[in-house]
Amino acid sequence: MSDKNISRNTLFPVFLKLETLSLLIVGGRYIGLEKLEAVLANSPATKIKIVAAEFNEELREVANQYDTITLEEKTFEESDLDGMELVILGTNDNDLNAEIKKMTKARGLLCNVADKPDLCDFYLSSVVQKGDLKIAISTNGKSPTVAKRIKEFLNEEIPNSIQEVLENMGAIRDKLKGDFEYKVKSLNEVTKDWMNPGAKK
Repeated sequence: MSDKNISRNTLFPVFLKLETLSLLIVGGRYIGLEKLEAVLANSPATKIKIVAAEFNEELREVANQYDTITLEEKTFEESDLDGMELVILGTNDNDLNAEIKKMTKARGLLCNVADKPDLCDFYLSSVVQKGDLKIAISTNGKSPTVAKRIKEFLNEEIPNSIQEVLENMGAIRDKLKGDFEYKVKSLNEVTKDWMNPGAKK
């Protein structure tokens, strides 16, 4: 198969500072809980409003541990989008999700719709985290299972000691004098043999 015929993931990867944004989650049962836990696992200081006609007890227990989470037990209204910057739809009501998605688009809000890749402006990645190292994995919405397996592989292969390496590299970078290009070349020189097990030490 030629390179021209190979499917290409055109998603643009970014890391958001969610603690500086306001997030709305619609849905208070299993899917809403899953999305909430994904956010909290990465950005526990995020300001979150969750709207649902009913909340399950597990979601309530999680939310009650955070002062930054507000629960509103009621049916969704368009005014719930006021002041929001990101929206995640975690209901099992496809018609409601589609209706809210239209509202977010009209307001210029980025929206994630659970299990509906075609309706999503962004996806929630499978994430590998070792200290300050964070790797987000995307399969372009095709297979969360494959993303999960890759996450498991990387979690096993990347040592926890990577944090010490990152801290040492940060210290080296801070001590370097010169412009950006010089610093990049210097750090590249320090790390060039990392992926070559046979390199001389």
